[in-house]
Amino acid sequence: MVKDTTELHEKALELLEQRGVQLKDIAELVMFLQQPYINDLTLKFCLEHVEAVLKKREVQNTILTGIQLDILAETKQLMNPLLDIIVDDEGLYGIDEILALSIVNVYGSIGFTNYGYIDKIKPGILGKLNKHEGNQVHTFLDDIIGAIAAAAASRLAHTQPEKSRITQ
Repeated sequence: MVKDTTELHEKALELLEQRGVQLKDIAELVMFLQQPYINDLTLKFCLEHVEAVLKKREVQNTILTGIQLDILAETKQLMNPLLDIIVDDEGLYGIDEILALSIVNVYGSIGFTNYGYIDKIKPGILGKLNKHEGNQVHTFLDDIIGAIAAAAASRLAHTQPEKSRITQ
């Protein structure tokens, strides 16, 4: 049986909110990525692109999978050594980034460069999620949020080529 997209979308949004991520947080990342290139960019416009990305089934599935893995790690329901690797967000693990790339892949090559950049510098909500404070594990979530922002930025760029600034 194939799950209804509306159900997946609602659950994905619910999980993001439960994990402390607001759509505005993601829109701010899109703004960060695209403001240097698009004249008159607004947070509202960025938010529209975030919402469009979140309507994709592939994105919803990634959110559900990644957050579930984070929760399983928090509740110690994974076997070792995987449990320790995820809880510690071990740098050489990489599966969290691979899962996130399934989102970036939906919107083309600019999404890959946006994702790599934002994953490296971790601005805004990404920095907060990556601090590993408290009992929550965000090994997958921070990469998923970065990928959603990168995909939304890519989507935005592709729909606004006439507004791109010419930089020297």
